[in-house]
Amino acid sequence: MGDDAELTAAVLAAQDGDETAFRAVYRTVHPRLLGYVRTLVGDLDAEDVASEAWLQIARDLERFSGDADRFRGWAARIARNRALDHIRMRGRRPAIGGDETELTGRAAESDTAGEAIEALATGRTLDLIARLPQDQAEAVVLRVVMGLDAKSAAETLGKRPGAVRTAAHRGLKKLAELLGEDPEAAGVLDALPPQRGPRSRPVTSASVTQSCARTQKDM
Repeated sequence: MGDDAELTAAVLAAQDGDETAFRAVYRTVHPRLLGYVRTLVGDLDAEDVASEAWLQIARDLERFSGDADRFRGWAARIARNRALDHIRMRGRRPAIGGDETELTGRAAESDTAGEAIEALATGRTLDLIARLPQDQAEAVVLRVVMGLDAKSAAETLGKRPGAVRTAAHRGLKKLAELLGEDPEAAGVLDALPPQRGPRSRPVTSASVTQSCARTQKDM
């Protein structure tokens, strides 16, 4: 996701009304947030749902408090709620599957965030993730693609951190199997950054000092 300190600073500046900072936050977070939404609603509706999420993020940003990691989790929760609203409105529900009783598999090898975004842009990674059970797909995207730690991902999904770690590990294992069946996808899993471990430092709260109406214009 790039430097967390820079994202934290950009969020703070955006809360103070800096439109350039808000655009920087959008450009940093949007590619992966869109990827997460795609795992929930599919390609056809993902852009519209993500746009709705960003409108709410812009509207409610003045009430947010936290650092870069908390912001990513907060944005993911908003996007998930908008996606589930979209699914309910159309009478469709995500196919939840899989068992979360034990940890299996291992995380992907480390690589850069830029390469992960490039991999997402090809669509192949998300095509493979979409073939996972829904709980595993969400856990992989939140933990590995969005870069959330287990606690933040668990808060987004309303589950225990251990259950999210389980689903993410199982999802990564299944992805490795799918990649083995698809020679054209070789190297895609290695392009994903590693799962984030627990934070070792307390979160620095971001104080809100000024409200500012924002839209997606000129992002």
